[in-house]
Amino acid sequence: MNTRLQQFLGAENISQSQFADSIGVARASVSHILAGRNKPGYDFILSMARHYPALNIEWLITGNGRMYKAVSGQAPAQKESVSESLFPEVEIVPEAPVIERNTLDVRPKRAKIQRSISKIVVFYDDNSFEEIG
Repeated sequence: MNTRLQQFLGAENISQSQFADSIGVARASVSHILAGRNKPGYDFILSMARHYPALNIEWLITGNGRMYKAVSGQAPAQKESVSESLFPEVEIVPEAPVIERNTLDVRPKRAKIQRSISKIVVFYDDNSFEEIG
């Protein structure tokens, strides 16, 4: 997917930083995805779909089809939402009522991990370093 994202940036003639700013993600996130270190998450892809509606998300994810959606004769009122076009088999269910945070805390409890520092590395501006510990 990182090569298709690079192709898209080239087709749009925008830099990585311009792209990251436009979809509201950290510039490092885009850099890591393009380098193949990370894979984009759902929020990243959804933000791309919202900010670049002509982009064919199926092409971006799978490589199938063309980079851009074909121009169709659909009227604007008939167009699918981003969620429907990404996941047509998923039924959209109305949101459940909001539960007051004070009444129910469902966050998992995290165990405290005892850790200690085993080594510190100091890097100097002359490209030398020193290990402590």
